[in-house]
Amino acid sequence: MMSDIQENRQTRYRFYALLLLVLIALGLSLFVGRYPRPYWMPPAYLWKDDLARKLILNLRLPRILSAFLLGMALATSGTVMQMIFRNPLVSPGFLGVSQGAGFGAAFAILFLGHSAFMIQVSAAAFAFSGLLLSYFMAQRIRSGEWTLRLVLAGIAISALFSSGVGLLKYLADPLQELPEIVFWMLGGLWAITWDDLLIILPGTTVSLVVLYLMRWRLNLLSLRDETVFSLGAAPARERTLILMAAVVATASVVAVAGVVGWIGLIVPHIARRLVGADARRTIPASMLLGGLFTLLCDNLARTLLAGEIPLGIITSLLGALIFIVMLSSKTLEVTK
Repeated sequence: MMSDIQENRQTRYRFYALLLLVLIALGLSLFVGRYPRPYWMPPAYLWKDDLARKLILNLRLPRILSAFLLGMALATSGTVMQMIFRNPLVSPGFLGVSQGAGFGAAFAILFLGHSAFMIQVSAAAFAFSGLLLSYFMAQRIRSGEWTLRLVLAGIAISALFSSGVGLLKYLADPLQELPEIVFWMLGGLWAITWDDLLIILPGTTVSLVVLYLMRWRLNLLSLRDETVFSLGAAPARERTLILMAAVVATASVVAVAGVVGWIGLIVPHIARRLVGADARRTIPASMLLGGLFTLLCDNLARTLLAGEIPLGIITSLLGALIFIVMLSSKTLEVTK
């Protein structure tokens, strides 16, 4: 009894420390950048330099909030999918969502003009189509339980969209359209404005609230169907609701930021390492850690070099390094 109380107290202190760290990172990120001087802007410039103040309020602040929201959405979706599919190597793009968004963006660049709005709409539409195709294909598969069928369908649909992106790259103009497709696929927040943030805010916020409120059920839904049925729950309906919320959150941010990898794969493992495997604690920890990790990566992306590094490169590099360290230290469970 005393050990449980002590463990709960330690977990609570970790949450307080993590929340404090997030607030500090959000505040300091406002002064990190290349203007008016490389790497760091003294706070005094807020009232001394009118251009610096406009830069922070109109460009840097919406980008910082978008980066944090992007990390929250991908990390939380990754945590949910890893628990529902009982697979620690699952990520938000598992059901063809990220691949569908990439195909939609490439399609818009080639055939719908270079409008940022059309790229976002097309990416979001094809991201949802990836989920729907995976769902209907899983219903056609006759053998295996529902989770396994959805996994197989997601792999097939992701491969189809990836092939489609390759075909569109082949058809694209190598001087104009191809570079834009490649750069979008690398992911980044270089063009984020307040309008873009307002576009992704409703769907992402509602989805994250649903996932947060449903975190109490995730521990049950991560069990096998027979066990869940015996406890009086309806696993198919509740899993569908949770997966839909995860996909809406992922599609909303991917449509604006492009394909940003490794956040939804590695952050859930760090969260479980920090607060345990109980979804009641893992979900809020993933939200904070995902937002913090993405924010730090975006700070590096826009600060290290005079020319901005795509965010997806930074998250993949750091995520892969963390993954290797966790594998080497035997803190990552790769089998069930």
